[in-house]
Amino acid sequence: MNADLIVRQMAQSELTQVKQVIDISFPRFYRYFSFHSVQEEGQVLVAEFQGTIVGFAKIIDFIIGVKKYGCILWIAVNPSFRRKSIGVKLTNRATQQLKQDGAKAVFASTQRRNVGALSVLGLEGFRRIGFVSLWSLFRWRVFQFYSAIWFAPYEVVLMHD
Repeated sequence: MNADLIVRQMAQSELTQVKQVIDISFPRFYRYFSFHSVQEEGQVLVAEFQGTIVGFAKIIDFIIGVKKYGCILWIAVNPSFRRKSIGVKLTNRATQQLKQDGAKAVFASTQRRNVGALSVLGLEGFRRIGFVSLWSLFRWRVFQFYSAIWFAPYEVVLMHD
């Protein structure tokens, strides 16, 4: 599979295929927000296998103070293609892209019980970072940070620096 898998920027004509990945990957509540997000500002990377989109990652960058940061907002892999390192490849490419574009650090957030996402992010060098550490990094701008990454209270934040 590795030789046939390509991770690249999404073409606008592939939005329908990305929506299919969203629909089979996320519960209904998250489908709306993730699909809305892939249509907005930022980049979308797709994992293509034999001409079919089997995964995607939505990435954004943002500035807090004078420093640029990045975030992997959404990442999903078609359930039929999971456990084949596609999530790892998407995460790696997303992190590289954001850092290449000048991000000092890259963040991600996920549900505390999302073992798959936590495992993939951990494999790619992300570590959990709590409020105290975020406060040390951003001070009062920590709330601007939470807004930028679409943070929800039941999630954990991870950082790759």
